[in-house]
Amino acid sequence: MLSEIKDFVKANFSDILLFIIVVLLIMLAFASGYIVAKYQSKTPITITNAKNS
Repeated sequence: MLSEIKDFVKANFSDILLFIIVVLLIMLAFASGYIVAKYQSKTPITITNAKNS
């Protein structure tokens, strides 16, 4: 069992490494976008002359 996993990792090391790098870059991009959006100052939306229908 362990030898099969070891052989699989050896055979596909470059693909596994590429997958890990892509996932880390995606998480970094999401986290940086989340942080920027969280601290971005926005003016609140105000509704004037609201009518009830």
